[in-house]
Amino acid sequence: MRTLKLFLFLACAALPALAQTNAPESRVMSMEDCVEVALRHNLDVQIQRLNPDISRFTLEAGYGAYDPSLYGGVSHTDNHQPPSVDSNGRVIPGAEIESDNYDGGFQGLLPWGLNYNLGMTLNDQTTKRPAVVAGGGPTLITNTYFDVQSGSPISLVSTSFPVSIPALSAETFSGQAGFLQLRQPLLKNFWIDNTRLQIILNKKSLQISELGLRSQIISTVTAVEQAYYNLIFSQENIKVQQKAVELAEQQLAENKKRVEVGAMAPLDEKQAQSQVASSRADLLNALGGEETQQRVLKSLLSDDYLKWDKVVIQPTETLEAVPQFFSLQESWRLGLSQRPDLLQQKLSLDKQGYVIRYQKNQLFPELDVVGTAGYNASALTPGNYFSQLGGRDNPFYSVGGQISIPLRNTSARNQYKSALTSKDQIALQLKQLEQNIMIQIENDITLAKTRFQQVQATREASVYAEAALDAEKKKLESGKSTSFVVLQLTSNLTQARSSYISALANYNNTLAQLAQDEGSTLDRRHISLQPK
Repeated sequence: MRTLKLFLFLACAALPALAQTNAPESRVMSMEDCVEVALRHNLDVQIQRLNPDISRFTLEAGYGAYDPSLYGGVSHTDNHQPPSVDSNGRVIPGAEIESDNYDGGFQGLLPWGLNYNLGMTLNDQTTKRPAVVAGGGPTLITNTYFDVQSGSPISLVSTSFPVSIPALSAETFSGQAGFLQLRQPLLKNFWIDNTRLQIILNKKSLQISELGLRSQIISTVTAVEQAYYNLIFSQENIKVQQKAVELAEQQLAENKKRVEVGAMAPLDEKQAQSQVASSRADLLNALGGEETQQRVLKSLLSDDYLKWDKVVIQPTETLEAVPQFFSLQESWRLGLSQRPDLLQQKLSLDKQGYVIRYQKNQLFPELDVVGTAGYNASALTPGNYFSQLGGRDNPFYSVGGQISIPLRNTSARNQYKSALTSKDQIALQLKQLEQNIMIQIENDITLAKTRFQQVQATREASVYAEAALDAEKKKLESGKSTSFVVLQLTSNLTQARSSYISALANYNNTLAQLAQDEGSTLDRRHISLQPK
């Protein structure tokens, strides 16, 4: 029993600490605070921030095509030649030839399309042949020929003597050093080739990825702005709904008193009770909306949602309608000069221009200048072989050209036509995007002007609704009105107040959207992106 009491005592003592641990953390944040946190922790921005790095690595990898490469090789050949007989009937002995071949050097490509190969070769060959001795005495050999003019046969008799061929085992060293091979295109692949094309395209892709990061940052900042304004609206709307509940409960209490003294029918009390219930339902809906807006904003600020789960953001700013001067021509100029997606499309058009240049070059025949130079050496010993190479006694060189002309060139011609057509398509997409940007900006400006006027109208409506409710309450006290009218005017006042703060949020959201469509969000928020 004592153990149970002690457990209950400790549990009760721990409840305040547990409640304090689970209590939400209130964090006061300005708009600038939210934007700063989002730029450091927003997952979309972090993901997009890696794209320029990937593009940069891809570009650097493209330059690797100009890195020289070392090469080397070794091979062994064993060739057995069988014996044979010459035209005189003499036996030619067979031979066993073994050779070891070595080669090495480095080769590569230069930025103007020159292929080079600088290296050396060495052939170590050993020839082995057995001895052959032909026995017996001299042999008469008769060969018959025909005279061309008379057609008469002519016989020639020769004598073949036995021949003794000694055994042979010889080793020779031969090869080349300082061996240089060059190949320079003069037409096809001269002013641009696939390697140079890919490097140019990768440079453009790097710029496109940097603009993609800028676009994502603009989108994120805009989303944070709108979520911040919506959170302020939801919190202000809670206050409006709380005030509506207070007014409804106050009216219910007054109606109860009048019913008790017989000055009002019980139906009026029921109507007031209905109004209270409806107001409480609206308040619960507003509370739920505020929680949703909290999650929307926290999702934009966080890369670890668990750290923000118990955080309640308290905005430091209020909703205001600051008058703006709108210039459609200036907004169009901004949108058409600094919108990231438009600049990306222009870069895509530039990329296609280089593709066309490359495909046009592929229409030409291959005309290459080729040349070789180096030093030969051949000796019976390695020392003499390398001595000859060192002395550069046997130079050689060759210069020439090679040409290859495709008869139909179907592939190159159609790829060139395809590249031209793709450029026309990209140009039309660019024109379409420019038109869409102009329409978006014009719609934003029109909407911003309309919503600013709505702010003015809903504010007046709120003031008039409050004055009408006060006047109707006085009439009800003097018996010249009914509870139903007062309840209706109370609902109208709540709606007018809610519409006013909604108009404020909508106006500010439209200004944020206009800045995004202009591409001026970062300038508006004084955000500078520092390239790596």
